[in-house]
Parts: sequence; structure tokens; C-alpha cells
Amino acid sequence: MSEQPQQPNQPPGYGYPNQASGPTGPYGYPQGGPQQPSGGYQQPPGGYQPPYQQAPGYYASDPNAPYGYDPYGRPLSDKSKIVAGVLQLFLGSFGIGRFYVGNVGMGIAQILTCGGLGFWALIDGIMYLVSNDRTDAQGRVLRG
Repeated sequence: MSEQPQQPNQPPGYGYPNQASGPTGPYGYPQGGPQQPSGGYQQPPGGYQPPYQQAPGYYASDPNAPYGYDPYGRPLSDKSKIVAGVLQLFLGSFGIGRFYVGNVGMGIAQILTCGGLGFWALIDGIMYLVSNDRTDAQGRVLRG
């Protein structure tokens, strides 16, 4: 009969890999069939799978919010407020910033008034850059 050295009593999960807790055969491998893990989740009978759970902070694709939601739960647009602001500052007399976010009527009004002689375009461009509540034509908040 061969004697194995006495192992210190350790909680499961510590020690050498492949070290089995329970009866072992002559070569140090566990005896018997598959072992049930102690504690933790047990598979319910009947092959029932638990429902799929999404990771925190992940949102499923929503056609109303192609880029997710802001911290207040409002849908984000696929347009950027920085791009809209820069376009409005430099090409605002042609209404390009308004056309970019989908406000065609306001864009045409800016073309007809030359951007309000430049004042409307300048103020509009600054408002796009500093405001967090500017929306596109679908009412979604512009990304920052």
C-alpha cells in the first residue's frame, strides 16, 4: 500500500491544479464518474436555460436611437453637435449646419437671408457648440 503525503486542509479552489477533493485512485486522479460542483448554480431539471441577461450599460439596438441613449434616457442622434456647430460657423450663411441636422426649412431661410446677415449663423453655430439640448430633425439629441 502506498502512502501519499498528507495535504493541509485548504478550501476548494486553492492548491495545485487538478487536485481533486474527495476519494482519489492510485495515480492521484478522482475516482468515480462526474462530480457535481459544491455550491453555486445547479442546472434545473428538464433542460431549462435561464433567460439571456445583457451586460450592464449595454443597450440593444433600437431603431429610434441608433447611437443609444444619453444619461437622461433621451435617444442620441447619428449627427454630431460639433460638426453642426463648425459647419454653421463657417458656412452658416448658406444654412449648411441646419441642412446637416435635417432642418431643411431653417436651412432655406438662412440661405434667403444670408444667415441673418451673418448674425443668425454666428449665434446658431455657438449655440450648437455649447448647448446639450440641440436636436436633429427627428427630435434626437445631438452627440457631443
